[in-house]
Amino acid sequence: MIVLMVFMFFLLGLIFGSFVNALVWRLRHRQLAKEGKGNKKLANKLFKANSRSMCPNCEHTLSALDLIPVLSWCALRGRCKYCKKPISIQYPLVELATAAIFSILYLCWPNQLQGFQWALLVLWLLATVIFMAMALYDFKWMLLPDELMAPLLIVAIAVAGLTIVSSINPAHTAFNTFLAVMVGGSIFFVIFQLSGGKMIGGGDVKLGWILGLMLGTAVNAMLMLFLAGLGGSLVALTLLLSGKLRRNSLIPFGPFLILGALIAVLFGNDISSWYQNTFLLVN
Repeated sequence: MIVLMVFMFFLLGLIFGSFVNALVWRLRHRQLAKEGKGNKKLANKLFKANSRSMCPNCEHTLSALDLIPVLSWCALRGRCKYCKKPISIQYPLVELATAAIFSILYLCWPNQLQGFQWALLVLWLLATVIFMAMALYDFKWMLLPDELMAPLLIVAIAVAGLTIVSSINPAHTAFNTFLAVMVGGSIFFVIFQLSGGKMIGGGDVKLGWILGLMLGTAVNAMLMLFLAGLGGSLVALTLLLSGKLRRNSLIPFGPFLILGALIAVLFGNDISSWYQNTFLLVN
């Protein structure tokens, strides 16, 4: 039964991963059109209700067989069937990454999946789709679009509301959620103000607040920040030592925040218990 469920979540993740790739491509065209750097006609066409997926190079409309996650890319050997130009490996990687996160969320969900917990899992799966689009967009263009921030906020409010309503002590849970929001974004807000936006972007501040709202406890919010800072520092140091990054260069921080939040929601309680038992309690 578990194997079947994991397989189903993996397939669902592949489908939504394909959607993420298409969404990011469309959002980028809309952003370029707004800046006067892109094709406004194409951008408007991409966001129509009857818009079909197309090759990012030749803009040829793709058939259903061209859109099978991972398999189509492999069958075409990473090239468009119509113009023969290379299709970025980003497409299957994003699909596989989304599928993997969907499966891990189901397998490692910290509470027994029944009642409200199923609803919370579904909300986190929806959030993951937005997370992947945000991470990809931030990684490629160093920006966290407001078009993605707004729906994520709606999901976060739903997560927080459901968590509060289903808790034994709603008032206490609501207060903890407030503290998590303050921890998640306030530090970034101070850094943003003091640096004039040079050290951290406004999108990271918004994302920190929203992720804090979803995590619900100050401890998990602090864990998210710690993991994000650690991951970002390790990647930056590795790139500096390899000569692929300059000292004054910036790296996208959104993906690290998102990864930190996913680890915190799944393993935050276990990590917190391990830390307390190892470093804070004296036998």
